[in-house]
Amino acid sequence: MVEERVERPGGVHPVDEVLPAGRMAAFGLQHVMTMYAGIIAVPLIVATALELPPEQLVYIINASFLMCGVATLIQTIGFWKFGVRLPIVQGTTFAAVTPMILIGSEYGLRGVYGSVIVAGLLTVLAAPFFGKLLRFFPPVVTGSIITIIGVSLMPVAIRWAAGGVPDAPDFGSPANIGLAFLTLVLILAITRFFGGLFGGFLSRVAILMGLVLGTVVAAVLGEADFGGVADAGWVGVSVPFFFGAPTFQIVPILSMTLVMLIVMVETTADILAIGEITEKRVGSDDVARGLRADGISTALGALFNSFPFTAFAQNVGLVRFTGIKSRFVVAVAGVILVLLGLFPKLAAVVAAIPLPVLGGAGLVLFGTVAAAGIQTLSRVDLTDNRNLIIVAVAIAVGVIPAALPEFYGGFPEGVRIVFESGITAASIAAILLNVLFNLVGRRPETHDLVEQTGTVEEKLTVMEANRLVRDEFAERFAPLFQGERWVVEAAYDREHPFSGIHDLRHAFQTVVYDAPAERQAELLRAYPPLGGGATAREGLSGLSVREREAVGLTSLTPEEEERYGEMNRVYEEKFGFPLVTAIRDHSKETLLEDAASRIKHSREQELLISIVETVKIANYRLQDLLEESLTGARR
Repeated sequence: MVEERVERPGGVHPVDEVLPAGRMAAFGLQHVMTMYAGIIAVPLIVATALELPPEQLVYIINASFLMCGVATLIQTIGFWKFGVRLPIVQGTTFAAVTPMILIGSEYGLRGVYGSVIVAGLLTVLAAPFFGKLLRFFPPVVTGSIITIIGVSLMPVAIRWAAGGVPDAPDFGSPANIGLAFLTLVLILAITRFFGGLFGGFLSRVAILMGLVLGTVVAAVLGEADFGGVADAGWVGVSVPFFFGAPTFQIVPILSMTLVMLIVMVETTADILAIGEITEKRVGSDDVARGLRADGISTALGALFNSFPFTAFAQNVGLVRFTGIKSRFVVAVAGVILVLLGLFPKLAAVVAAIPLPVLGGAGLVLFGTVAAAGIQTLSRVDLTDNRNLIIVAVAIAVGVIPAALPEFYGGFPEGVRIVFESGITAASIAAILLNVLFNLVGRRPETHDLVEQTGTVEEKLTVMEANRLVRDEFAERFAPLFQGERWVVEAAYDREHPFSGIHDLRHAFQTVVYDAPAERQAELLRAYPPLGGGATAREGLSGLSVREREAVGLTSLTPEEEERYGEMNRVYEEKFGFPLVTAIRDHSKETLLEDAASRIKHSREQELLISIVETVKIANYRLQDLLEESLTGARR
């Protein structure tokens, strides 16, 4: 698969790129075919539980298509302070299914829609306050949540592959599983063997082609039913309050408001995930706009006989899989959804795709979401047991509902509403554990040295770094390697433009590791000796000064100065270069312990260890100079 670069002619970000009409239509249709089953599922479950007649079910499904399209357009195109303006598809949320059934059984659909309207409007009001909580979503949290989004969706794809409903007579039949496997193989084959054709276009529509070809094979084998196409009407318009004027009761409103809090957590995670995938920086204002879009779409949807909306995770996976990051592609998907809502016969054609075929595609899509989460976690320092525990517990808690759906069956309804969503449970666990381990009572650490000791230049994004010419790039990033421009110039020549911070790190590391031994030793000699006296040395970078201040090397006692001076002398006499170590991993006491251990090495061993330390130092400093996709924070 050919990845999209982060920069386009004229400096247009891929998220804001407008593709040719034909490709936009194909990519948009792919999004629709990926998520249609999710749109249908919620009305089907609720209508069946409330024993609604078939004609009312069809009406709600058409309304759901229509309003999902409207919600998607609000989210992608946006207006005023509504819409995150990222490639996010809106769909009906499963988090509301159980509360809506309970409310509907007691108060009818009018009570359901009344509670949804109020909860949606409350979401709009709460959005700016919720958006300010972004500091509680560092990579250790977002990576865990994104991973569990993919993992928790895998059982859905597996059930689709087996036939959808466990009670169905053909559930798990060889024919169903064979169709799912065939669809999976088709997608993989198109991506691997034909993906480079037409400028990489086929690789990006591999999901769409797999769905179409899988459906054709199913039709030939008699496993696809297109009877609904003939029965569906040509035109159908959803009118407001089709089921009567909404009613408003306090208990249903409270229940639905709790659901929307859960939706806000899930949508925030999806927004951060899509920001990570598209390399578009996401801030608190962006999250607030996305949540406002959720709220207003949910309220409007209830007016037009639909249910609460959230961002659809499978489409997040599709963006990652295809590399197509344009929000206008997803806006086209929104237009298609509106058309499906207005023309039921078109919706019936899409609905004819067999679930096993969709399951084969879902295995790829949901796995891709999990992989995106793992990629985010690769930025987290998992050698720190605090971060390791956060990830481990969050994922374990998130898997519980998928592994044992009845696990919380004995708890009150409010508890079940929250924790029977693996995504919500994992989000709560990750956020609370991060607060406990990394925020509450945490002593100031060297990772926070910029905040402790002053500021550096305003951070760049990867996209902005790519715009720098070679000399500007070298000037900006030479401090990563103590002013040695040859490292950053060689990295620029090798891999510019960079598709992300990982590419940038890889380029620097490759140059350093591939350099001849004498050139590596020359690099090490650019680093000043450790100790307070060295900070007065001409040419010491501001980053070095701040690093030393953060661990107390600028305020050593005379006795400590003497110990450091002796250590530096002995070390440099033996190896021919100064001791280089990532100060941020140490205190002033452990620095001496580390030096005493390393002095026993051979020169070859110590050269290798020291070069690894220069790379670690550069990685830390890169976080000070370059804005990462989400928050730029290490944790």
